[in-house]
Amino acid sequence: MNKTTIAALVMAATAMFGITGASAAEKLRIGTEGAYPPFNFVDSAGNVGGFDVDIGKALCAKMGAECEVVTQDWDGIIPALQGKKFDMIIASMFITEDRKKQVSFTNPYYLAAMTMAAPKNAGITDFTNEGMKGKVIGAQSGTTQAEYATAMFPDAEIKLYPTQDEVNIDMVNGRLDAQVGDMLPLLDWVTKNDDGKACCELIGPPITDPKFVGEGVGIAVRQEDNDLREKLNKALEEIRADGTYQKINEKYFPIDIYTMK
Repeated sequence: MNKTTIAALVMAATAMFGITGASAAEKLRIGTEGAYPPFNFVDSAGNVGGFDVDIGKALCAKMGAECEVVTQDWDGIIPALQGKKFDMIIASMFITEDRKKQVSFTNPYYLAAMTMAAPKNAGITDFTNEGMKGKVIGAQSGTTQAEYATAMFPDAEIKLYPTQDEVNIDMVNGRLDAQVGDMLPLLDWVTKNDDGKACCELIGPPITDPKFVGEGVGIAVRQEDNDLREKLNKALEEIRADGTYQKINEKYFPIDIYTMK
């Protein structure tokens, strides 16, 4: 058999079994909430965007994977991952010990703190349970912010909502005395959103208790998917090293949220 015949057979086998570069690309699904701007949101055209989504796409490009973004309500996002609706969660999820019992996390892809917001001139200066006694405090359900509000203010009325947008709407409409939220989205809301700018301001010191904010924000995968977790960690190192991460960061934030400096 001559070399020309062998080459032709190899090419035919490659086509038959679908092992070309294009078809061999790993296909993965990214789960995100789509209701947590500027980290993840759905725009007026129905496109999913935001910092989380852009980071996910950059990681997929480094891994040579074809990725699809899937939206999922926050309360069901871990069960949906476990049920294989998608392969990873990139949705600004704090790495906590409780969540580690259900999923595995990559290294943090950014650091985070929580904060509180209130209507302007609300005059709230005492952030203890006694100071917040009787006040109505909002937070998104199923989040570390909700855990914090419930644990720290047992004598307040805690109202929980399916999405952060609904928390903000009730605050604008005067139904909340304060809310607990992730610092960066709340900062974005009170400085860039028309309703947020008119209504509210951040109050109190940043909330950085590791019991609530954990080790930072990570990508969650199923506990058995260690290979995927390691590929994501490697890709994260690479987008930090080549400047891709910084370009995405600058699109959304004035500081490097990977280091919070």
